[in-house]
Amino acid sequence: MDDDPRQALAELGIRPRRSLGQHFLIDPRVATRQISHARIRPSDVVLEIGPGLGVLTRLLAERAKRVIAIESDRRFAAYLRRRLPQVEVIQGDALRVDWPRFDVMTSNLPYQISSPLTFRLLDHAFDRAVLMYQWEFARRMRASPGTADYSRLTVGVYRRAACEILERVPRNAFYPQPRVDSALVSLIPRPAPFPLEDPGRFDAVVDSLFAHRRKTVENGLRLGWTAFARSREELEALLPSVPHRTRRVGELSPEEIARIAEAIPMAKG
Repeated sequence: MDDDPRQALAELGIRPRRSLGQHFLIDPRVATRQISHARIRPSDVVLEIGPGLGVLTRLLAERAKRVIAIESDRRFAAYLRRRLPQVEVIQGDALRVDWPRFDVMTSNLPYQISSPLTFRLLDHAFDRAVLMYQWEFARRMRASPGTADYSRLTVGVYRRAACEILERVPRNAFYPQPRVDSALVSLIPRPAPFPLEDPGRFDAVVDSLFAHRRKTVENGLRLGWTAFARSREELEALLPSVPHRTRRVGELSPEEIARIAEAIPMAKG
C-alpha cells in the first residue's frame, strides 16, 4: 500500500465531507481481508463503487482481469486515472450511470446510498459481492422477523440473495472516523428460497406492508389499497382470503409475505 490516504488527501487539498459519506479506509489489513473474502480470480471482471483514493482498487487491479471503478467526485476520478492507469474509471453517479457487465462487486459503499445501490445490484446479473456497510445497516440485512431491525430491506435481500455478515470493522479503520462501526457483507444471488409466482407482485406487497410495519396486515393493505384494487370495496372483498391478515407486519416471515402476495391477484408489479 503505497500512500497513506491522509497524506494523499492533504496533497490533493481535499477535506473529506462527512455529509457525503466520505470515510476513507486507512487500515490495509481490512482491505486485504475484503479482497480475500471476495475470492478474486484472474478471470474476473470487478466493479467497484466509490473507490475514493484507490486503497481497495489497487489490490483488485493486482488480481483481477479487469477493474471498473465508478467515482462521483471528479478529483478522485482524475487521481485514480493517474495512479492506476490500468483501471477503467467512470466518473458519475453510480445510481444513474450504466453499469458494465461484471462478475464481482467489491466496494466500500458510500453509506448514504447503501439501500438503493444494494437493490440495484440485486436486480443485476453478478456472481458475488463483498461490500462494506454501516454495522446497523448490515444487521438490518440479516434481521429476524419480530426484531426491531427487521425491515423491507431484510425481506428484499432475502428474496434475491444469500447474505452473510463476514466481520465487524471498527470505526478506527477509517479516516475521518465515522460515528459507528462497519461490517463486511457477502451477497451471492440465488432464486427466491420459497415459491414465488410473481416477483413484482411480491415486491409491491412488501413495499405496502412495510410502510406500516407496526400495523396488522389488513390495515396495512387498506392504507395502500390503490396498489391492489380499483376501489376500497374491491380490496375489502379480497381481504377474507388473505392469510395472516390479523397479524402485525413486522412479525411475518418472507415466506408468509409470499403467501399473502399470492392471495392478492390485483397487486401491480
